[in-house]
Amino acid sequence: MQRDTLVFNLIKQELERQRRGIELIASENFTSLQVIEAMGTVLTNKYAEGYPGRRYYGGCEIVDQTEQLAIDRLKQVFNIEYANVQPHSGAQANAAVLLAILQPGDAILGLDLSMGGHLTHGSPVNFSGKLYQAHSYGVKKETGLIDYEMLEDKARKVKPKLIICGASAYSRDIDYARIRLVADEVGAFVMADIAHPAGLIAKNLLSSPFQHCHFVTSTTHKTLRGPRGGIIMIGKDFENPFGLKDVKGNTRMMSNLLDMAVFPGTQGGPLEHVIAAKAIAFGEILTDEFTTYAQQVQKNAQSMATAFVSRGYQIISAGTDNHLMLIDLRNKNISGKKAEQVLGHADITANKNMVPFDDKSAFVTSGIRFGVPAITTRGMKEHDMEFVVNAIDTVLMNADDTSVLMKVKQQVNEFMTQFPLYPELG
Repeated sequence: MQRDTLVFNLIKQELERQRRGIELIASENFTSLQVIEAMGTVLTNKYAEGYPGRRYYGGCEIVDQTEQLAIDRLKQVFNIEYANVQPHSGAQANAAVLLAILQPGDAILGLDLSMGGHLTHGSPVNFSGKLYQAHSYGVKKETGLIDYEMLEDKARKVKPKLIICGASAYSRDIDYARIRLVADEVGAFVMADIAHPAGLIAKNLLSSPFQHCHFVTSTTHKTLRGPRGGIIMIGKDFENPFGLKDVKGNTRMMSNLLDMAVFPGTQGGPLEHVIAAKAIAFGEILTDEFTTYAQQVQKNAQSMATAFVSRGYQIISAGTDNHLMLIDLRNKNISGKKAEQVLGHADITANKNMVPFDDKSAFVTSGIRFGVPAITTRGMKEHDMEFVVNAIDTVLMNADDTSVLMKVKQQVNEFMTQFPLYPELG
């Protein structure tokens, strides 16, 4: 069989793009080389519907061990009783939880997408808004912080079966204990989607949701620095409140319902090559090196935020506790869409994002989101944030001057040679 040079040439081009540019998309990171290696192994050939020791196919003796290793390591990372490592993405992890505990038409309450939430937290264009009666809470206009009073009022009014906390563009820690109090009052479950801050939570740099939330979901990339995928977790397993029993008449634990919601509920065969890569990433998270990395992520984010504020940029909530920040560009007279485009011309990658109470559409936006997990993995420290922010500011203030954009691009490319990426790949 001939080597597919077209595809491999494109992969090489993507490697070069990643090497020469400044990656500031908050959802992205660079995995270790061994994570990449695991994803390109013969484990991709194995069908393994079911769970370790309970498969629908033969020949799963080895993948049972890799999946169990991923489960055991994830439990150790967060000191929890239950973990499911099979979801293909964070969205599918969320879908499985909702399937396990809700009926179509049940009320849910999540952070509004336009206020920093996520599609799967009740957006009308997503399954979560189509299958369930979705309600939302937001942030306070004057501070950009979650409006817990609104959340509580909405919860008492609509009595949701599930309250979802977590966000995709919110830079502050979350008060899980306060959310659990109102959930108990109205008889709701609480699910924390920690896809963005999970790596910082794993190292006790942000509040942990596990003692307050019934369910916790996450992606395995972003701040966890693993392969693209999802996970579902429970801090302490508990009997399901629905009275469901197994064939022997024993009450099913909540973990049983979640396992069934993943398979066969929402997906078929797990991606065992990706699960092996997850196991590697979870092992890396248990090291002191990852602790140092997570601490540096916070330091870099705070240094970046300070640099933006000093140049007159308006950060929603006036700062950051985690790895990202959302900037309102309206006082800079440039849209998020235009900002994303011109930064791309200078090999600086970021994404446009709506800001709370935005007066522009989701396709244009007034804001842009920056995150530091990837550049921190490349080896950048606090003092490097000054170069990064100065480059961004120069581009945005000269958005229509091609010569300036090309000059910044050259500076960016030269700057990034200090931070090699996958030199083993040639």
